[in-house]
Amino acid sequence: MLMENTRPKKRTIPSIMRALELDDYKGQLRHIEKPVPHPGMGEVLIQMAAAPINPGDFLFMRGEYGVKKPVPVVPGLEGSGTVVAAGSGLVPRWLMGKRVACASSKERDGTWAEYMVTSAMLCVPLLKSVSLEQGALMLVNPMSAWALMDIARRGKHKALANTASASALGRMILRLGQRFNYPVVHIVRRQAQVDLLRNMGAEYVLNSGDPEFDKQLRETFHALDVTLALDAIAGEMTGHLLDALPRGGSVILYGGLSSTTVVTSGLPLVFDKKSICGFYLIDWLSSLNVMRLMTTTFSIQRLLATDLQTSVRARIPLEHGIAALETYASEMTQGKILIVPGNHITER
Repeated sequence: MLMENTRPKKRTIPSIMRALELDDYKGQLRHIEKPVPHPGMGEVLIQMAAAPINPGDFLFMRGEYGVKKPVPVVPGLEGSGTVVAAGSGLVPRWLMGKRVACASSKERDGTWAEYMVTSAMLCVPLLKSVSLEQGALMLVNPMSAWALMDIARRGKHKALANTASASALGRMILRLGQRFNYPVVHIVRRQAQVDLLRNMGAEYVLNSGDPEFDKQLRETFHALDVTLALDAIAGEMTGHLLDALPRGGSVILYGGLSSTTVVTSGLPLVFDKKSICGFYLIDWLSSLNVMRLMTTTFSIQRLLATDLQTSVRARIPLEHGIAALETYASEMTQGKILIVPGNHITER
């Protein structure tokens, strides 16, 4: 477990930091030293405590993510740390000295470094009850799970389906479904994952490797009136979901784990009023007013130790981050790997 050093001390900001840097969009990283960046207007400098490896990070390193930054660049979508310097502006100054969950900005380096500059608006102050480790894992998966469930419930869908359900995000959707008594059909690709989710209390679990998968999918969707399917896979899976949905059903793409093009005949879109749309967390967050954003982040933090909990497989020093990427890519369902720069979190 990662334990925070709570002893107050004056922080000295060095001129040089360590980081993992991407030279080009072929996915190869280097462990380097580079100058510590300085925050500008509306920005803060964060002394990083921990940063997870997410599937989206692999998309970014291949140049396939929604944001493509000039190289060389430090990857890392999310993390946590303490604000140690602030640029001009009310919000940056208010965040000074606070522990925060943070996301990398479109214009700056990412979280796989000892220090990161980002927009103050991409930082969430952590409650005292939330550890830096929990905060590092707060934004991408918990917020996405909460947002997708919120879309389903506000859209008055009676039930929903989700692919890649054995993933960290998939398990969060399972637990949120249980909390809200909301039916969810969980789709996985191996029997071991079926067993895992059933042990967690999942009622409806389908194995896409089953020869009768398409039939089971259609029958289950129509029996439960599933009109919304969440798809993290894309490729052929999107077409399977679209075909199985009742008339008027929708597929929301929130990932592309298959790394292949969406495959569908298109006829369900024409004749059955079905639809496909994408989900990007930043856009969803931008649609919230300030009050709803505050209540959302508060609700999510209260659930980080329960429904939105993320299991951590390993905590790896920054200098071993390249090997950690290979370990995580080989089996993503075993838990998250945290890259820990070692600034103000110690391992016990």
